[in-house]
Amino acid sequence: MVEMRSIWTENISLPQFKQLKGSRKTDVLIIGGGMAGILCAYFLKKAGVDYVLAEGGRICSGITKNTTAKITAQHGLIYRKLADRLGTERARMYLEANQDAVRKFARLGRKIDCDYEVRPAYVFSRDNRKKLEDEAEALRRIGFIPKVTDECELPFQTVGAVGFAEQGQFHPLKFVNGIVKGLKIYENTFVKELKKDRAVTETGEIQFERLIFATHFPIDNKHGMYFLKMYQDRSYVIALKNGPQMKGMYIDEAKGGMSFRNYEDCLLLGGGGHRTGEKGGNWEEIRNFARLYYPNLDEKCYWAAQDCMTLDGIPYIGRYSRSMPGCYVATGFNKWGMSSSMAAASILTDLILERENPYAPVFHPSRNMVKPQLFVNGGKAVKNLFTVSKKRCPHMGCALKWNKAEHSWDCPCHGSRFDGFGRLLDNPANGGMRK
Repeated sequence: MVEMRSIWTENISLPQFKQLKGSRKTDVLIIGGGMAGILCAYFLKKAGVDYVLAEGGRICSGITKNTTAKITAQHGLIYRKLADRLGTERARMYLEANQDAVRKFARLGRKIDCDYEVRPAYVFSRDNRKKLEDEAEALRRIGFIPKVTDECELPFQTVGAVGFAEQGQFHPLKFVNGIVKGLKIYENTFVKELKKDRAVTETGEIQFERLIFATHFPIDNKHGMYFLKMYQDRSYVIALKNGPQMKGMYIDEAKGGMSFRNYEDCLLLGGGGHRTGEKGGNWEEIRNFARLYYPNLDEKCYWAAQDCMTLDGIPYIGRYSRSMPGCYVATGFNKWGMSSSMAAASILTDLILERENPYAPVFHPSRNMVKPQLFVNGGKAVKNLFTVSKKRCPHMGCALKWNKAEHSWDCPCHGSRFDGFGRLLDNPANGGMRK
């Protein structure tokens, strides 16, 4: 029987950490024990900073275990858009921040048993060569030489691909297993209330001087306007046994296209994505694709992930808001969570140590919000706030929609999800569903 689980959870056991009981003090509190939070803890420890990480459940039990674990600075065909909108200098900063993240993963990955492999990453097109040529030209203007190829290792015809050499792929939980030992982490330590200089949990409190929100979607609604600056997307993956071995990692430039990478003898196919709370192709779309192009391969397992999407395609990394001095955030990774987590940990460590980071300005969370997506987000929120429904999200009161594929109640406004019994599956809600 095919299991609904991430391939990364097979035969892996992460260390367990005790629950916080009572009170303690720290210079830096990190809330959230996914890849971003753990990397922040790792770098702060190396820098000699006093820190504590509080995770509401088990570390890496959310998005990190559901990633496709591609480590790349190639985030779709983004660089022409960045160069046109922000100029070549800011586009170069974004590229270099993510290339630096790839190099840091490579250095750590060589020391850790995490199945790290150097692979090129490609964005391909089935019918639009000009998009690829425009992206390659934008990259050259920025100062980066892309790999442009007419041949792809794919089971259908393409018009070529734009590639980045020496990117990476790995086993994310094995990687975490290699860096997490000795870190000051409290598990099952859910932060239920934030005060000016302390976080109140169910069994104690943590007094802090500075705070990092690494909770996927930020948990504070009062500042920063993140509930307007982001929405969430669902994406789906299946693992096919004995799949063809590809030399590279591939993703379609077209919306609704597929992604491809190998892990051991499996081919991981990703696709079927949609905005959380709306209809989409989900696993059925990928399975239909697999039946057409890989009819002789059996499915091993399947899973889904959820990603925070920003107004302009750039993560929010830096000071949480102007009205919250000493608070920082890492969010809105736009489906590129591995490189973005490393970039975030590097930038936030420098900010806390009051060191200049050359890449920080492009990710500043308080940048201009006036983008077309802002009005889309606002319109959907208003629509769902006034939709008649007994099932309401406790985050901001939006009407929930039933997700038939995953048997969950999903919020179209901000992406909170709940199981059939009303229990919380994904934030930003911090508790169960309203009846």
